[in-house]
Amino acid sequence: MFVALWGHDVSDVHAPAFEALYGADGAWAALFADDAGSLGTELLRAQAPGRYVTIDRWRDEVNYTHCLAHGCERYAQIDRQGDALTTAERCLGYYTPPC
Repeated sequence: MFVALWGHDVSDVHAPAFEALYGADGAWAALFADDAGSLGTELLRAQAPGRYVTIDRWRDEVNYTHCLAHGCERYAQIDRQGDALTTAERCLGYYTPPC
């Protein structure tokens, strides 16, 4: 398994739209659901207001990079929508289970 973690800061006014875009029924989840290598995506909200984490799970890194390469324009479009809703976004890292 390969996991990509991203942190997002979102103002209160944009939180509903952000949650709709990145939530279980949003465009982000739909993008990855179309790829057989995806194991799903999850949006978590922190107890502190306006803080979120997305957890994108993949069978392996090859499947992750394949989806990015083949869904590039769609990925970029959704990412731009998300950028308009966030005050900050940062990669928290890429993870795999220990051997």
